[in-house]
Amino acid sequence: MSNKIKSVPSVSVTYSRNGISTKANALGMRPMQEMAYEKRGEQYLLIKSPPASGKSRALMFIALDKLENQGIKQAIIVVPEKSIGASFNDELLSQFGFWADWHVEPKWNLCNAPGNDNGGKVRSFGSFLESSDKVLVCTHATFRFAVDAYGVEAFDDRLIAVDEFHHVSANPDNKLGQHLGQFIARDKTHIVAMTGSYFRGDAEAVLAPQDESRFDTVTYTYYEQLNGYEYLKQLDIGYFFYSGSYVDDILNVLDPDKKTIIHIPNVNSRESTKDKIKEVEHILGELGDWQGADPATGFQLVKCRDGRMLRIADLVDPTSQGKIQESLRAVEMKTDRDYVDIIIALGMAKEGFDWIWCEHALTVGYRASLTEIVQIIGRATRDAPGKTRARFTNLIAEPDAVEGAVTEAVNDTLKAIAASLLMEQVLAPRFEFKPKNPESGPTPGFDYGDGGYDPDSCNFGVNEQTGTYQIEIKGLAEPKSKEAARICQEDLNEVIAAFVQDKPAIERGLFDEELLPEELTQVRMGKIIKEKYPELDAEDQEAVRQHAIAALNLTQQAKRLATGENDGTLNTALIDGVRRFAMDVRDLDIDLIDRINPFGEAYAILAKTMSEDSLKQVAAAISAKRTSITPEDAKVIAKRAAEFKRERGRLPSLTSPDAWEKHLAEGAAAFMRFRAEGRYE
Repeated sequence: MSNKIKSVPSVSVTYSRNGISTKANALGMRPMQEMAYEKRGEQYLLIKSPPASGKSRALMFIALDKLENQGIKQAIIVVPEKSIGASFNDELLSQFGFWADWHVEPKWNLCNAPGNDNGGKVRSFGSFLESSDKVLVCTHATFRFAVDAYGVEAFDDRLIAVDEFHHVSANPDNKLGQHLGQFIARDKTHIVAMTGSYFRGDAEAVLAPQDESRFDTVTYTYYEQLNGYEYLKQLDIGYFFYSGSYVDDILNVLDPDKKTIIHIPNVNSRESTKDKIKEVEHILGELGDWQGADPATGFQLVKCRDGRMLRIADLVDPTSQGKIQESLRAVEMKTDRDYVDIIIALGMAKEGFDWIWCEHALTVGYRASLTEIVQIIGRATRDAPGKTRARFTNLIAEPDAVEGAVTEAVNDTLKAIAASLLMEQVLAPRFEFKPKNPESGPTPGFDYGDGGYDPDSCNFGVNEQTGTYQIEIKGLAEPKSKEAARICQEDLNEVIAAFVQDKPAIERGLFDEELLPEELTQVRMGKIIKEKYPELDAEDQEAVRQHAIAALNLTQQAKRLATGENDGTLNTALIDGVRRFAMDVRDLDIDLIDRINPFGEAYAILAKTMSEDSLKQVAAAISAKRTSITPEDAKVIAKRAAEFKRERGRLPSLTSPDAWEKHLAEGAAAFMRFRAEGRYE
């Protein structure tokens, strides 16, 4: 076994460990739970909060208040899979200061009941609705069948709490989404929705916009969560490219001394050898000599070269799955750090799986969605004694010229980069952008550094209590409507998710040497926002665009500064970088931000990660698809050209030495040509 663990290019976020997020108030509530409880009177509440922040218990507090004080008859807790039902087991909340305990009659925790979802469990559900008992727990599937069986009206005056809310979709084929739309239209139930993922469905919205606007939101960020931990101080996120079979390369990134969950690739993916059992055997063989299975737990025992015995839980082999799952539910999982060392899984050990000691989430192959990646990373971000550092590594196969699947390989590479960019955004502090003008002044609660607030410069302030970084920007457009303000405050990561997953944007940002950044920051981002928020007027769309691109580019520039451009190290203290960038550019203006390529830093890391031949191959595959200005883009550029004329009193010039002005002139000319050809209706 190789003892040389390769350095994986990563973003490394260091937190202050102030212990706030784990401290309870007089009612036994941690900060996120307290924030949620303050909004307990809302009929529709959406809680967006990272894994391990205590969403289950937050719901218990809210549900008990609704049952006792708000005239709600019953609370129905809906979870995506049976194992997560255990999160809502009885809790003696009163011993920590709350005025009631949480109790679920065993017969009403249908996650534990025998039978299938559309049979006895639905009959039990009906009995519960007619009973005087207060709480029922069931899976999403059981709930869907129960609504079909008893109708929406049967749930009047009840609380429906949906855990892992990102499973819902506004797609007409999504039954749970349909039902929730019907409940909201009838308006006689209370709904609490909870998710540990920040993306409302990677491809589709969770709710129709008019339904979503009914929800009040509690957002608790990763930054607030990790900054307030007691033990975990640093989180590293990176990807590593390999060639050949991943099982031969896995020991380059797998450190047997670290508690690790390995997610092997889906059998249909490029990275899979198509024999999942052999892949696990190969990993065990790379780690050391197999010594048999522990008869008590079913864990595989492997003796390392240094004589240490590793205890490995194999969740891939279906013949032993049941026993291993049972062993992983044992109380020792929480109390004994050495109970298990490595867990190997394929589709399991993600959402709702709780192993506080996990230090490394190692994932092979690109995952289908950003939501899934957030869930996997969440397995390693729990706080535990002695655990100061956690890591997520994504192993990705390099494009292989002979494999004939270069397009798929390129797509996987782009998706991995998009996921990495987005996670950097999720882990960064909350940004509060303010326009800088002569009337600007300091905001109470913010620390503006040793010199205090400077009325003549763009200021940078920090509120450690809320984890908010306030940054003043000249020329920044402010949102006018309530919805645009909400998006700028709550939803910038949603906008950035759409942008970094936009293939034309990321392809050009990484590999077009002639790119003018404004083509992405203004034209492409503008188009995405117009499609995503058609109900906003043009001014508000522009305000959202500016806030989103400022958040993305600020994080990327912070990464560059913290990395140190030429020192070869790729570990970055992201938070310090944000502070340095804001301080270095005292006169920050939106035009300067628009002139930064959002994907520039990602390319720098990619160039150090991937072999030169593979990098050239990816670039060639992308440049072969490049096209000139489309009619749709010409329309957007022509609008920018009109703004240019309004601001400067003249049209942009085709002969201008300024590349962006020249591009505006070309786009306006293309627009006139397309219009003359009748390409627009």
